[in-house]
Amino acid sequence: MLLVLSDEHKEHLSFLLQVDAAVVGEFGRIAVEFLRKGASPKIYEGAARKLNVAVETIQHGVEGLMYLLTESSKLMVSEVDFQDSVLVLGFGEELNEVLLQLYLTHRLEVRSTLKQLTPALPHYSNLEWRLDVLLASRALRQQVVPTVTMRLELSSNGQQSARILQTDPATLLHLISSLEGALNALKSNHARRILRNIK
Repeated sequence: MLLVLSDEHKEHLSFLLQVDAAVVGEFGRIAVEFLRKGASPKIYEGAARKLNVAVETIQHGVEGLMYLLTESSKLMVSEVDFQDSVLVLGFGEELNEVLLQLYLTHRLEVRSTLKQLTPALPHYSNLEWRLDVLLASRALRQQVVPTVTMRLELSSNGQQSARILQTDPATLLHLISSLEGALNALKSNHARRILRNIK
């Protein structure tokens, strides 16, 4: 799968044409550090002083390189596809090889870092339900009031939690139809295209 790079991204990466391959390797190291620990303006300022360019240019170059690494790692792009994607940028053979080695060296680390950044949402573990029907009371001898009680167990980071939900059958049917509508929307071509790009 080829990466599609925007014009802005290509412009940010075009700065790499003006520097040596060793500097690009250092920028790659800074980009991986940026993923791990966040941005460090002091590093940008030091690199800008050494190369006699604006701090924003260095920052855009590192962020562009970081975006290239994260998108490639997220999609697990093959070596050939990565080289074809970078070929569009018009880099020389040596620079393409440096970028490829940078990607191959750090792709598993970048994937693990991205996995740690995703929020841990609770997920379904178990569901128990009970149907209660009130047939009569002291005030009303002839009545039918159904109630559905559910105990929803969720798992999050190895911890179990339970939620008790109580509703009437009409609301439950409406909830079921809404969830079925959401599942049908998820099966549409548009949603599949979006999910394919997220993975």
